[in-house]
Amino acid sequence: MRIATTLMLGAALFVGASAAGLAQDAGLKSTPAVPAVGPARTVASAAKPDANAAAIAPTAGTTAAPAATTPAASANTVTASADPAADNSAESPEEAAINGDKPAGDASTIDATADKTDTDSIVATVNDESISDYELRQRVALYLALNGINQKLTTEQSTRIRTQILEVLESEKLQLQEAVKKKITVSPVEVDKRINAMMEEYHFTIDQLRQNLANAGASEDALRSQITASIAWQKAVNDEYGDDVNITPSMVNAELQRYAEGANKPHYHVMEIFLPVDSPDQNDKVKKDAEEVERQLHTGSNFRVVARQFSQHPTAATGGDMGWVNTGQLAPELETALDKMQTGAVSDPIRSTGGWYVIALAERQEPLGTKIDAVPTGPTGPAGTLPLARLLFPTGPRPPKDQLDQIMNVANQIQQHYVGCSQLDELHTKMTGTVYMDLGDAKLSELSPQIQDAMKNTRPGDAAAPFLDEAGIELIGRCDKRIEIKTAYVMPTRQQVEDQLFQNQIATLARRYLRDLKREANIQVRDNSKPDALIR
Repeated sequence: MRIATTLMLGAALFVGASAAGLAQDAGLKSTPAVPAVGPARTVASAAKPDANAAAIAPTAGTTAAPAATTPAASANTVTASADPAADNSAESPEEAAINGDKPAGDASTIDATADKTDTDSIVATVNDESISDYELRQRVALYLALNGINQKLTTEQSTRIRTQILEVLESEKLQLQEAVKKKITVSPVEVDKRINAMMEEYHFTIDQLRQNLANAGASEDALRSQITASIAWQKAVNDEYGDDVNITPSMVNAELQRYAEGANKPHYHVMEIFLPVDSPDQNDKVKKDAEEVERQLHTGSNFRVVARQFSQHPTAATGGDMGWVNTGQLAPELETALDKMQTGAVSDPIRSTGGWYVIALAERQEPLGTKIDAVPTGPTGPAGTLPLARLLFPTGPRPPKDQLDQIMNVANQIQQHYVGCSQLDELHTKMTGTVYMDLGDAKLSELSPQIQDAMKNTRPGDAAAPFLDEAGIELIGRCDKRIEIKTAYVMPTRQQVEDQLFQNQIATLARRYLRDLKREANIQVRDNSKPDALIR
């Protein structure tokens, strides 16, 4: 029997509603990358190339797809010299709260480009260089596609997102203009590498990425243009200040000493989104932007995607990843918030030096030398039993390979975002054609060899990797309570400390650089409802 498209959409609806999504009834709700059964669609339209982006990367804004892969390259990657290995490990609920409840989703029910009242209208000018309404709508569609937001936005939501993304585009225009002045170039291969890293991070293939973009009305060129601007700005900052940053051995020694003094304290893996306040009169407006960012994160948006779109800190290039910190390394107001957070939590907006922050706690490490008990694997109940539940995707005899691959993709995504057996039960009610069974406290030795093999190395609260048997694709989950995996702090190397000090200084200089460009720029923004009225 063929699995209906509703099965795929049901998975999207449920996984998107889990964790943070279920905690909020209002706002945007998002879905995972669950492609519908049927042929994948290609990118429908090509973005109008930005003049500066084209000057920096001549082919990046004119190709509808990345360069063809070489025979040695994987079909799931864009051609690049790097070949990142995919990490298919399951996420904990805490990781899901940071990474979003899902990777990029099938946004087939929304077209952010649907409002085509005036494709060529100008929404802003930056030093006499225009930003078109088309360009803005493409970037809104890109944001929705990468976050898997698939339902119609309210007028208020649409306005807020458009305003935030327009401000990002204004900054990018300034950054690209500065890069052009410096004769900086960005090759398509550099862009391809960044896309490959993004696909590895979000666990989707190039075909899924293209389909998600097309479904949301976004072109691949919009994504490539954004990445081009990010790389160009990094190069511009390094060109402007790289020689001015001098990390001396004594600075490294002092930092290593500080790390050693803090080794007996907990350490935190922190993510950040930074919105600068360039002048005091902007504070209230930027605070509202930070509150909107926080609201999007609490309704299931992917932290890394939001950071890449909105954060004005160099860590935006890595999805807002600050790395590991301990007490004394952050501003006091950030540390105060961090001390109260649990793993996976996202903070309220925090006013600190230079602007507003939204931070998330991705992981926690115990003090150096802490003895960490191993998390048990396999059967943990009496007489070798495990509390299990089963979700079956019947496929029937000889299903088409493309259909089988898509169902397996759905099962893999559920496994990666698994939060418990009740999830499988609820998912079954939303997915036509699936079969759910509570296996109770099952004795592993009495189950099929395939189930035994799948479950023998699982931890409490995990779901095993899905597998194919005669009945179809099976997903078996453990119903016992998940045990938090703890790790102990490990001292960084001298090179790691030196690199971090360099990045800290560059980040400070980059913020000042962009602030100065904004102060000197002539930026005019028009209200779409009143084409002749300047609103900023």
